[in-house]
Formats: sequence, C-alpha cells, structure tokens
Amino acid sequence: MHRLKLLVSSALAAGVLLFAGTPAAVSADEGGVRDKLWRIVTSCLGPEDAGYCRRCDSPRVDTACPHGGRCEDTTAVWRETNEFVAIRDIKMCSCPAGFVHGLALPRARVKGIEASPLPDGIWAFAWTVAREKIADESTIALVVNSVRRRSQDQLHVHLVRLRDDARQNFTGRIASVSRLDAVWSAARQLTANQPPLKDYNVLVASDLKGGFEVLVESNERSLERTYTQRTCR
Repeated sequence: MHRLKLLVSSALAAGVLLFAGTPAAVSADEGGVRDKLWRIVTSCLGPEDAGYCRRCDSPRVDTACPHGGRCEDTTAVWRETNEFVAIRDIKMCSCPAGFVHGLALPRARVKGIEASPLPDGIWAFAWTVAREKIADESTIALVVNSVRRRSQDQLHVHLVRLRDDARQNFTGRIASVSRLDAVWSAARQLTANQPPLKDYNVLVASDLKGGFEVLVESNERSLERTYTQRTCR
C-alpha cells in the first residue's frame, strides 16, 4: 500500500510539472495574449533580421520559418510604411475568395483608443488599403473597438465590409468629415456630447453625399459585430 501511495504521488507531481511547462489555451483577456499584435509589429515585419524565426511567433508568409505552416500561424502583410502596417486578420483563414478582413496598425506603441495622441494618418492609410481589397468603396467600413470590446492592446483598425442593411440601421452619434485625418477630432467632439463617453467604438464609412461618416457608440455593443461582415461564417 505504501508503495502504491508513492507511485500515485509521483505521477501527480509529474503531471503538475508537465502541465506547468506546457503552453495552454487562455482567454483573450488574459495577460500575454493581448500583446500578439504588438509582437507582430515588433518582431515579425523584418525577416532579414538575425534570429527572425526564433523571435517571431507568426512569421510572414513569404519566409521559410519551420513554425509558419498554417494560415493562422503566419502574417500576411498587405502594405507597410514607416508609420503603419496593414495585415490579414486570421478571421480570413479558411474563408472563400472575396472575403476581406484586415487590420491596420501603427508601428509605434499605441495601446488603443484611450491613448493620446492618436495617429491621425492611420485612417487614410487604412482606407487606401481597404480600397485595394474592396472594389465597391461604398461598402468599406473601418472600425476601432472600445477598450472593453477589444482583445488586443495595440491600436488596430479593422478593414471590413458593411452589412447590406448597415446604413439604414446606423444609430448613435454621427458626424460628417471631408478628410480622414479629421476622424479622431470628430470622434472626440461626439464623445464630449451629453452624456460624455469615456470608452467608445468608432466606425468610419463613406458618406454617399461626399466625404466620410464617423459613427460613435458607447462600449455596450461592438460596431464591428453589429454593422460589418466580420466573419465568413
């Protein structure tokens, strides 16, 4: 009996050690997962750098890193400048041709919509990339999620299509701007209205009369989920 107890104790101890040393799936809100986009920006955009495959968790699709086999494990770069980069969202993996979901990110550290200052140029950059992927400009939507609704702590603009019935169902606070570099300013003015919003979502679409519409809502629901074709399923 004593020998049996020792065997059981040893097995349990080994199991605990094995579990502790094995990566496990965790919630998107847990620490260590919320920085995936920041790790891509800092470690996965320069495949020519020494030790690239060792440092990058999601290597570019045009590299030969051994852990870059699956679509979900790679980074497809659509466009990059000194300030911003646009990449494929993993929601596109296993989707049919024609489905579009991309992300535009600053290459500098900007945690999210609560940061100050926010990069005005990211909207024009994101719109340029979206036009390359979505032929009908009237269906383009650019979305930034609130602190509460986002899963990543690096500012990112979603490049997606509007749902067919989205425009007729727009609610919340709406402003028109003639230039995309005025989006953040318009959003700040909208959130200052009564009652003021401390945490909010922003959606940008073309104004069919010219210019752009800026839609702001509280963090109670996701504009990405409510108004856009965010997944192909």
